[in-house]
Amino acid sequence: MSRPASRAKVSVRAIAALAFAAVVVVAFDQVAKALVVANLPYGTPVEVVGGALQFLYVRNPGAAFSFAVNMTWVFSVISAAVVVAIIVYSRRIRSMWWAIVLGMLLGGALGNLIDRLFREPGFGRGHVVDFISTPWMMPAIYNVADSFICISMVVFVVLVILGVNLDGSRTVSAKRAAQADTTEPLDGGVAFSAPAADAVSPAADVAEPERASRPDQRDRRDALGHDAT
Repeated sequence: MSRPASRAKVSVRAIAALAFAAVVVVAFDQVAKALVVANLPYGTPVEVVGGALQFLYVRNPGAAFSFAVNMTWVFSVISAAVVVAIIVYSRRIRSMWWAIVLGMLLGGALGNLIDRLFREPGFGRGHVVDFISTPWMMPAIYNVADSFICISMVVFVVLVILGVNLDGSRTVSAKRAAQADTTEPLDGGVAFSAPAADAVSPAADVAEPERASRPDQRDRRDALGHDAT
């Protein structure tokens, strides 16, 4: 009776963590964009850390990192679909790691979707504010939402490789499953692995040569009695 209640409690914590991560990312993204629009000149690079990090305020009508600039409506629909999918699947999340990862992804998608819905030139066709430039890493210009989307995808891949499921359980590898099948539990919970069928006892290997090299005592007595007669 206590197990369903415990799972429900973990689910509430996971949803709360997802929502918190999404709100933090959206707030960080929108505040940064508002400061950029209010203080940076459009199209003029401003060095932050020499040539390694620059702020370059531009408006992007396409996808993340300024790709596909003529498909604004398409990416608005895709972003909305991602948001809806994460909200629907959030009820299945029990893992805090997955909650944080999907929360970052949700926040990043919402941050850029807000720009596409409410910025110029119109609803669903708004241009996303980009301002982060790292020429040494990539030629594209991106924003805070794009950064969190990339981070969430990297952690997503790591969790999949580690076998962490949405419910917090771990996927057992085929190798470990095969090892578990070869052991037999004894009383008291101790695992016992049965010896191989073709294994030969070392005592048997030693006893046979000794028996062959030493004649039987009865055979000796019979031989002596025969010689005496």
